[in-house]
Amino acid sequence: MEDPELEAIRQARIRELQAAAAAGGGSKSSEDDGEKKRQQEETRQTLLTQILDNEARERLARISIVKAEKARTVEDLLIRMAQSGQLRGKVSESQLIDLLQQINQQQKPEKKIVYDRRKFEEDSD
Repeated sequence: MEDPELEAIRQARIRELQAAAAAGGGSKSSEDDGEKKRQQEETRQTLLTQILDNEARERLARISIVKAEKARTVEDLLIRMAQSGQLRGKVSESQLIDLLQQINQQQKPEKKIVYDRRKFEEDSD
């Protein structure tokens, strides 16, 4: 049922995370850090290419132009769902829209209107 390529990428990612945890927080040069971040971003984009179909990927790219943080949150969620086996096949644009609507409803702050009515002291003298 699962894609063997996706499983191979999952295993590679797990090995990377275990290696990073084993290496600890040693002092590395900024070049190594930059290379590591570039490689992680490349792996991330590869995963998203396998998870999303073309239209959904385009929509997510447009969202990232306007709201980069929200797009990153959606990407993280999609990757976690794929790694845990919750996704069956590629995510279509309509499924991505549904997911975005669910996220919007969860993150929507509750609006409250507070009326501050001031009472005037009436002199009855």
